[in-house]
Amino acid sequence: MKKAAFTLFPVITILLMIWGFYQAIYVAPDDALQGYVFRIIYYHVPSASVAFCFFAVSLLGSIGYLAFRRSNPDRAQIADAWALAGAEVGVIFCTVVLTTGPLWGRRAWGIWWTWDARLTTTLVLWLIYMSYLLLRRFAAGPQMQTLAAVLGIFGALDVPIVYMSNRWWRTQHPAPVFGGDEGSGMKDPTMVHALLWNMLAWFCWGVLVLLLRYRVERKHQEYAALEAEEALASAD
Repeated sequence: MKKAAFTLFPVITILLMIWGFYQAIYVAPDDALQGYVFRIIYYHVPSASVAFCFFAVSLLGSIGYLAFRRSNPDRAQIADAWALAGAEVGVIFCTVVLTTGPLWGRRAWGIWWTWDARLTTTLVLWLIYMSYLLLRRFAAGPQMQTLAAVLGIFGALDVPIVYMSNRWWRTQHPAPVFGGDEGSGMKDPTMVHALLWNMLAWFCWGVLVLLLRYRVERKHQEYAALEAEEALASAD
């Protein structure tokens, strides 16, 4: 059953991505002001939403590792694997956000980058989690996971700041699509449907990559534990 579900899920994900692409490119109309370039929103916004979700996974994993590192080491390692997987997938989608954003901004604003609150806090978020991944890659020793967990929690604190930045401050960034002021958001239902389909599709894609990365990390932990046991046995 588990194997069948893991086989079916990628198929469903691919079908959702195809359907989302069709909705975004062929069904949703051009924007009245920005024209065809507005369609980048169907990839820019879902990527940001998915990045936030997986940074939340990293946050929970980091908290779990710190909570169980002494009382339940096995559970702590599971939490650490989720933290690393969530951070890696979150960075991937955050990179997409920081790529599609300037492409959209160049056409909409006439410049590639502006240091407004939304863009700057997003860049800071990306830099924090890139630092997290570099720490995991190049640091060693028993304290590495603890330091990484603390950094992961610190990075997650920037997520609500990014989300609320264009509500708290005047920015060049567009108003929120959902939950913004009066007059914000999408007026055409087909635009909303296209956006929601793509949010679902990219979320499923992210979950698929997350699960694969988690399994790889757990295998890595098992091999590392086995090597440590063999080293102790040979020392005796």
